[in-house]
Amino acid sequence: MREQILSYALKYQGEWNQITSALARQEPWEAVPYPKNYITIADSQYPDSLRRLRYAPWILFYEGNIDLLQRKAVAIIGTRKCNAYGAAMGRHVCRLLKPHAIIVSGLAKGVDAIAHQEALDCHTVGVIGCGLNVCYPKENANLYQVMRKQQLIISEYPEDVKPLAHHFPWRNRLIAALSSAVIVIQAQMRSGTMLTVNEALEINVPVYCIPHLFQDPYGSGCNLLIAQGANILVDEQDILAIL
Repeated sequence: MREQILSYALKYQGEWNQITSALARQEPWEAVPYPKNYITIADSQYPDSLRRLRYAPWILFYEGNIDLLQRKAVAIIGTRKCNAYGAAMGRHVCRLLKPHAIIVSGLAKGVDAIAHQEALDCHTVGVIGCGLNVCYPKENANLYQVMRKQQLIISEYPEDVKPLAHHFPWRNRLIAALSSAVIVIQAQMRSGTMLTVNEALEINVPVYCIPHLFQDPYGSGCNLLIAQGANILVDEQDILAIL
């Protein structure tokens, strides 16, 4: 089944619905040589945390240490356009948690990049929405190179697949599922961060938020989530209690 899934993933550029359809009708396939690293849902290395998803990924392409997916992880997420407070809180939360858990995020600009950068001296996993040989955003090129060699980057998409808009909300379910908790550092009312939160709630992963000033547009999403019942992080003891 491993080779069959790979064949469909390459043919359909990692699109979950098309792979699922091909498997359901047992579409004819041929084994395809693929020199890069990957695991499928049929492999023992596939993390159990992803199996709880309604749409568990059929395949994960990766660069780095795949064994990191078997360890306790916390997602640190937030806006691409964070302000000084968001950047400082992202670094602070990550510094407290990284000795105890893998830091998972989406390798985007802003909070994601800050979390990965801060965790490089421990362990971090980046989940991206394009082929592993496609660096997006380009501002993270140096971070990509370090994480490929020393940490882990994963994607449902084979090489050369572009960062299409619909890939990013879809990849957010992986960030949520790989984590024992999701921490929102900073988020506006409408953002991809809120989509990750929804994915976490779907599979009962607890959500924690950093509070923000009244009417702060950068943190309005966090304050709304707290009002709706998300866990509020008041001090360092609250952050460490997540573990």
